[in-house]
Amino acid sequence: MRHIRRAALTAAVLLTLGGGTIMTAPAAQAVVPFPSIGWQQHNCDYDGNGFDDVLIGAPAATVSGAEAAGYVTVQYSSSSGLSTTRKSVLHQSTSGVPGAAEAGDGFGSAVASGDLDNDGYDDAIVGIPGEDLAGLSDAGGAIVFWGSPSGLHGTDSTWLQDPDGLRAGADFGLAVEAARYFAPDPAAPDADPRDSIALLENDTLLFFTAAPEAAARQLKAMDTGLRARDLGPTATGFAFRSLSHGNYNEDSWADLAVSGVTTGDRPGTGATRVLHGAPGVEELGDGGTFEGGPAVVSSDFDHDGQDDLAIGDTGVGSPVGGSVSVYLGRGDLSGLDPTPAQTWTQDSPGVPGTAEAGDRWGSELSSGDTDGDGRPDLAIGAPGEDVGSVSDAGAVWTLRGAPGGLTATGARSFDQNSAGVPGVAEASDRWGGQVRLIDADKDGLFGLLASAPGENSDDGVVWVVPASSSGLAAKGSWTYAGASLGAPVAHGRFGAAIDE
Repeated sequence: MRHIRRAALTAAVLLTLGGGTIMTAPAAQAVVPFPSIGWQQHNCDYDGNGFDDVLIGAPAATVSGAEAAGYVTVQYSSSSGLSTTRKSVLHQSTSGVPGAAEAGDGFGSAVASGDLDNDGYDDAIVGIPGEDLAGLSDAGGAIVFWGSPSGLHGTDSTWLQDPDGLRAGADFGLAVEAARYFAPDPAAPDADPRDSIALLENDTLLFFTAAPEAAARQLKAMDTGLRARDLGPTATGFAFRSLSHGNYNEDSWADLAVSGVTTGDRPGTGATRVLHGAPGVEELGDGGTFEGGPAVVSSDFDHDGQDDLAIGDTGVGSPVGGSVSVYLGRGDLSGLDPTPAQTWTQDSPGVPGTAEAGDRWGSELSSGDTDGDGRPDLAIGAPGEDVGSVSDAGAVWTLRGAPGGLTATGARSFDQNSAGVPGVAEASDRWGGQVRLIDADKDGLFGLLASAPGENSDDGVVWVVPASSSGLAAKGSWTYAGASLGAPVAHGRFGAAIDE
């Protein structure tokens, strides 16, 4: 589980939430550097047995006769690794879950985890951006499922919605992320070190936490939301899309990367803004704006004890086929270097394949140690990759970790036509639409989960590619789908969201 220790009250630039006012403050040195909170410490152990569980969304599934109502599944891991036997299937027709399964809700479009009540069991947050509320289409909502010794249950869940008023088309819950960005009580930052939720609408970033005076599971919004116009490029509009968190500036708080695309006269260009954590939510600091998006993942790529940020750029103006740039932490409170240390494409020396328009190489990212050398590797999804003459079949790459950063030495690519990978590459499968590296059995090796939401006429399937001392190996790969977990299948797009 990922918990951030005591904070040093420092920030270079402070943002006032809601108004976007910017104030500068003198830089200061970190008293005690706080190490990476990236790939080594996932926060998805819902039953508290010490093994990472897997949370997957199928937002287009039919539930109780309602098309695209959606559901999520949880697979509970153990020393035996990942299986399909001990699991939960949760949706709005599950007893105790707020609301009702309705057509177009998109339950499970976004998923995340964190210990929101500091009880030692991680909790799951599920976004429902298509939820209609008070007659307003796609106002959106979210539900928190609280961890317990027996995992997640519908009878123990909490509803979230925009506290400032419902709006049609807001898509509340389109992305979620949880970490300790600030203290529930800034006057006592050491007290009750629970995680808080960062949640996106199309144009607003909101935070939810349990206030010190409230019961542990009573979540409330912190102040007003931060608008996209305050975080996006000033020359155009901006639409939020994704979130990631790490510790980029060596203080004791989680930092948040907010990524999206431009709108208005120049639409579709990716951009990412970083907010530095602080004791109080009103003190979140400006960590800079970076080119590329909307895919982001945090990890300690140069193995210096501080998190870095990888940004996948597949928007307008990106290199042909897409790219991934790595921005390194500078080893002090200033955070990430504004110039990428590395930029990768399929045309980079040593990377398999050839960059082609529409590949969307870098539209999905995950980090973990696939070969047990103690350094994080990077998995890169390209759901638009053509395999031979098969369009949009999709593929996944891995770049290996090395001293100083990622390397193409030992880089590998996989698709459904790779020897040992089950299935056959088919048009519009979009294999690699979601990727996640996970060490389910805690043996130090992170295997790959790669989803193909378009598989079997949009039913969706997830592949498990095992790890070895030489990296990911196709031999021994296996697949599962909603049916394997006792969940609805038809056109569900199982695997359209996987918690990182």
